[in-house]
Amino acid sequence: MLPKEENEILCRVGPGTPMGNLLRQYWFPAIPSFELPSPDCPPIRVRLLGEDMVAYRDTEGRVGLFTQACPHRGASMFFGRNEEAGLRCVYHGWKFDITGECVDMPSEPPESNFKSKVKIRAYHARDVNHVIWVYMGPRETPPPFPRFEVNTLPIEQVGQPRLMMEEANWFQNLEGDIDSVHIDYLHGRLHADKMMAGGIRGFFTLDRSPKLDVRPTEYGAYYSARRKWDDNGNEWHRISQFIMPFHTMIAAGQKDRVTLRSWVPVDDHYTLQIVQSGSTSTAISKEENEAAPNIFNIVGGYAPHTSDPRSKYYTAANKNNDYLRDFELEKTTQFCGIIFAGNLQDRAMTELMCNEDGIEPIYDRSKEHLGSTDQMVIAVRRMMIRAAKQFRDEGILPPNIDNDQLDRVRSASAILPVGADWSKDTEVARNSDGGLEVAYVTPT
Repeated sequence: MLPKEENEILCRVGPGTPMGNLLRQYWFPAIPSFELPSPDCPPIRVRLLGEDMVAYRDTEGRVGLFTQACPHRGASMFFGRNEEAGLRCVYHGWKFDITGECVDMPSEPPESNFKSKVKIRAYHARDVNHVIWVYMGPRETPPPFPRFEVNTLPIEQVGQPRLMMEEANWFQNLEGDIDSVHIDYLHGRLHADKMMAGGIRGFFTLDRSPKLDVRPTEYGAYYSARRKWDDNGNEWHRISQFIMPFHTMIAAGQKDRVTLRSWVPVDDHYTLQIVQSGSTSTAISKEENEAAPNIFNIVGGYAPHTSDPRSKYYTAANKNNDYLRDFELEKTTQFCGIIFAGNLQDRAMTELMCNEDGIEPIYDRSKEHLGSTDQMVIAVRRMMIRAAKQFRDEGILPPNIDNDQLDRVRSASAILPVGADWSKDTEVARNSDGGLEVAYVTPT
């Protein structure tokens, strides 16, 4: 269990909170590039870490990210005119460039120098491989840009991102991704020779009680969930990564593919899951690029969104219709009757975690009972709480903020003999610069 005061530190991400202050020290993915398709296109509303903002692509193609309130009298910059390398407030015509400088103040006398004294709060933004990353911290010069493979591969080898809005706290959603044990149940199929709905493979494992081995690192932690593979003394190691502050790399399941899954806190109650994937050897096909945003079509696609950023990428299958749970599927084909589309099954589990007084977007971890297979969840909780406290109390930051070499990691999956040194045997495979294909195995 986790004391309530530490649960609060873990979950709250708004300005001035210990965790919110820590998260703002990192670059992180926030917006798919296609939402700002061309120079001078319409601005969009954005919400990140509890702050309402507006993003736009200026005349030169650069991305600007502002707080939404105009510093004059608080009008929404979402209605601003995107023109001539800046965003102009339609209330009184004040115009700001991507750095936040006021470059025009036509409502003031021509001889006034007032515009040189006014700025709008602007954040750094970079458009890389189909995703716009942001830095919301205080440094005038941001830390090094993350060198994850999805950022350093040629753009043609990186696919369009997959996106899903989740109506729960960011850490609830992230915890589901660092829990390997649930695949045997939540994502399991009932019969070895029968696929799940939609022809999806899912999992059918011989060993449903894996043994976890967690290895803390400077960037976070990685771990093996070890299962019996066959009767010949071989074991299956699913090796997954957690990279601070909220990235995961789930055990490799496809040759020469790398992924980065980010659990971006929109605020304390909403999370945007951004999944990026790339090929280390070939270009991503048109068909695969089209499949990424359409992965939820099997459950009705996305629900219509409103002007509220929290309504974007919210699937038609959601908590209001029990995620379209199919009891016949559950009886005959798969362990859970929710279709295995993206992380929809996981979302049903983490979005509706129940407190004693009902379902809330922030789960009360002081009431839970953890077992031996929760080692990775426990380790990551402690790591993030400790990091937030250290930054609050001592000003100490995690090493991977400024050391971008720590981003050069991969997940892996391997069949090894009983008693093998799994960490040593997969060391090269877990290194993005190892020069080898991603270590993987496809389970039956």
